[in-house]
Amino acid sequence: MKTEIAKIISNRPITGGIYDMWIKTTIAKEARCGQFIGVYPKDGSRLLQRPISICRISDDKESLRIVYRVAGKGTDEISSFKADEDITILGPCGNGFDPDVLKIGQTALLLGGGIGLPPMLQLGYELKNKCLDFKYVLGYRDSDTFMLDEYEECAGAGNVIIATDDGSKGVKGTVIDAINANGLKADVIYACGPMPMLRAVKQTSEQMGATAFISLEERMACGVGACLGCVCKTTKKDDHSKVNNARVCVEGPVFRAEDVQI
Repeated sequence: MKTEIAKIISNRPITGGIYDMWIKTTIAKEARCGQFIGVYPKDGSRLLQRPISICRISDDKESLRIVYRVAGKGTDEISSFKADEDITILGPCGNGFDPDVLKIGQTALLLGGGIGLPPMLQLGYELKNKCLDFKYVLGYRDSDTFMLDEYEECAGAGNVIIATDDGSKGVKGTVIDAINANGLKADVIYACGPMPMLRAVKQTSEQMGATAFISLEERMACGVGACLGCVCKTTKKDDHSKVNNARVCVEGPVFRAEDVQI
């Protein structure tokens, strides 16, 4: 992990309040799917980095893509950054998804909900490159199914299932409703999304007998494990603190579902 002054390749809105940025950075050489970077605003009154999940890593390992939602003054400022501007970032941060858990002959479900959708794209390409079997199950609020074409390009349209809260596309309800409606089973589940979704994923994986890996969304301050502002409850005692917790920014954001209490 390191702090670097990188270069913005592009930064554009893709739908209401959601932006897509490519960054040229040496951090891409070490990055893995499911990790995140910290992006620093330029306004000196905002000292803390904004943690944003990695959406894609370029094939040449020279650039990263982040897709983020404007949720406050920091990300609002970041959305105004222009191509060719310098940007200060920290990374790669955290513990990502491990595509090698899935073996030949097994099947995986890749679940994404809301702004938890973007991190699942890189994982899909890594599984595809290994010729492994997977399907996407994606949850949206409504018919604004941003990035859907990219998931279909990755997995094939027949391997992408959609759920929408209002029923305007796909199955009405949650990703779990979509799994049940389509009778889906898997050996491994990878998921990123809001906490209610992850709780349901944990329960569903236990019922299915699948191994589940979930990426927790927590507010972060330092992003390097020093402030303990993003701890989560675990089922086992931490080797460092000797209590039942872990730092989402270091030991996470990806955990085995059975190892965390959510």
